Parts: sequence; structure tokens; C-alpha cells
Amino acid sequence: MFVGHYGPSFAIKACKQSIPLWVLFLAVQLLDIVWSLLVLLGIEKVRIVPGITATNPLDLYYMPYTHSLPMAMLWALLAAFAYRLWRREEGWPAAGWIGAAVFSHWILDLLVHRPDLPLYDDTCKVGLGLWNFPVASSLLEIAFLFGGMYFYWTRTRPVVRGGLYGMVIFGLVMLAIQGTVFFGPPPPSDRAAAMTALLGYLTFAAVAFWMERRTRSSRE
Repeated sequence: MFVGHYGPSFAIKACKQSIPLWVLFLAVQLLDIVWSLLVLLGIEKVRIVPGITATNPLDLYYMPYTHSLPMAMLWALLAAFAYRLWRREEGWPAAGWIGAAVFSHWILDLLVHRPDLPLYDDTCKVGLGLWNFPVASSLLEIAFLFGGMYFYWTRTRPVVRGGLYGMVIFGLVMLAIQGTVFFGPPPPSDRAAAMTALLGYLTFAAVAFWMERRTRSSRE
């Protein structure tokens, strides 16, 4: 899953509006952000194998430090503790939401990945494989992304005209980028795939920062 990961960030923002949206954007992609860095460092491994799934050419054959179940839980706990230290005034409930955002990544990956998510170390790999069903996986991405956006929008209101249109356009751009990544030419190398992913996650977080400045809590 790619853009569908951002659905929980919008939904959590609606439930706990003190958490910055850009922080949630980074949280839901934290496992992949660390994965990108570890691939660039040569610690985790990925191969470009066109056709390995119907929509994604990445053979994610070694990623025990980011996408194994125990490590996903550990990254969620570390993120929660880090947020608690950074924004003590919000208390543990907000930190818990950050941890949930991080761990949501593994849960949603379980739906779409082929069996490459280790339950322990680099063994007992699982994945339901929806990436092999382009229509189903695409509809799932759309449902999560725009469902989260709708939930967020119903609990905020714009401070500038066109805020809703801007959010919809942002979602459509995200889907277009995903379509290009999944159905366009495969990346030339594992490092190129990791760098593209990393830049994409940081860019989306920056856009979330900009977008949040154009809405405010409906409870204000």
C-alpha cells in the first residue's frame, strides 16, 4: 500500500486535532522511511523484478529491521515515546495515537503485500497479496485515502477559500503518482527506488504542513 497509508493519518488528526498533520504523515510512513534509509545503507535489501506482482515490481526479500512484526511494534513504541518527550503537554493519549499511526502501516501492508512481511526476524513471512489484483488494491487505496480525508474534513473548516478543492486535488495527485509508480516503468535500481520513496514521503509531509494551515478545528 502507498497512498492508502495516509487515510489513518487524516482519521487520527480528526480524533486528536492537537497532533500536527505533517507529523502523522511521517508516522504512517515511518517504517518505509527507515526502510528507504536502510536500503541506501545496504542493510535491508530489495530487488527490481518486473511482474513479481501485477502492480509493484519490488521484491522486498529482506527487511527484518523495519517490516517484521516485532520491529514494527518496536518502531511504534519508539515513535510514541519520542512524541511524548517532544510534546509533554499532550500526554500519553496523543503519544498513543502516534504509535497507532506507525503500526497501522504494517497492518495495511499485510493486506496488499505478497508474503514478504516477516513475523519474526526474516522468517514466517505473510501477506495477503492484493497487489496481484489491481482493481481491488486500487479501490482499497482510494477507500482508505478519501475515507480518511472525508472524516478529517467533516471535523474541520477552511480558513481560506478552496480548501476542500485543494484537499481533493492533493488526493488525486497522490493517486496519479501512485499509478505512475505502480504501472509505469520500473525504477532503474534498488537505490533509485529507495531515494524516490524517501523524497516522496518528505514532500507529502511538507504538503500536509501547508494544507493544515488552511483548516482549523471545528471545535474552535
